[in-house]
Amino acid sequence: MATLKKEAVMQPVRAVQIGRSPLARILLWVAVLMAVIWVLYPFVWAVITSFKTQREALEPTIVPFLQFQPSAENWSAELGLGARETTLALGNSIAISIGATVLATVLGTLTGYALARFRYGIGNRNIVSWVLSQRFLPPVATLIPFFLVLQRLQMIDTVPGLILVNTTFTLPFAILIMRDFFADFPDEIEEAALVDGANPLQIFLRVALPLATPAITAAAIICFAFAWNEYLFASVIAPKDAKPYTFLVASTSTVRGVHFGYLATRMLIAITLPVVLSLFVQRYIVRGLSLGAVKG
Repeated sequence: MATLKKEAVMQPVRAVQIGRSPLARILLWVAVLMAVIWVLYPFVWAVITSFKTQREALEPTIVPFLQFQPSAENWSAELGLGARETTLALGNSIAISIGATVLATVLGTLTGYALARFRYGIGNRNIVSWVLSQRFLPPVATLIPFFLVLQRLQMIDTVPGLILVNTTFTLPFAILIMRDFFADFPDEIEEAALVDGANPLQIFLRVALPLATPAITAAAIICFAFAWNEYLFASVIAPKDAKPYTFLVASTSTVRGVHFGYLATRMLIAITLPVVLSLFVQRYIVRGLSLGAVKG
């Protein structure tokens, strides 16, 4: 009887597999291949162009050693011993991104837990809507107010000034991710700790926080990526001493045109750190973003 039931369950699956014609499979693989080429082409173009001279970068050459002779001139200029501008910009980007990520993650975790566990007179939904409004506003609309505030605080063209600005715009992501996680967090676990004599602070630090590691990791990576890619405020608030690497990428455009070799090299350098970081914590990101997806 068990064998008959198993065969009955497998019959629809086999019918679907047999019903798919060879033509449908070919079209599916063609569509997948086109999607992969579409996604990977910018990256492949950047890798190839980074080994070209400026003159070769303007020519439609693709195959190295056959259509053009690869050169490491662009990489030497960017990563060589004399590349002080690159080193300074990368150091600024790392400091700004880490600082904004730490502040946004800490504040977002505390705020998310408060919104998930407590009810406020003005309404939790109103608070969440106000948090989201920080992302709905066009960033350029707040550029001048931020500039005036930082000017009054004497933080123009400083790394701490850009950390505060980036924290403001990445904080909503951390709050929403952590609120959704804690809203889906079982109340019974905290109630058991409360019965054992733990106070609310101990419950948060010793029970909720350790179990929230995947969500915290996901929020931190997203905040880091947004802070790392920020350019608008950096171009106005910190165009000299505290300029991040995104400002350096945009500076490849000169009066003689865009230096595509430098642009491709700097683009690859700019995406390396976020991509490598994401690969190391990929499973935490997927788990953290999936938690709280049903119950909000």
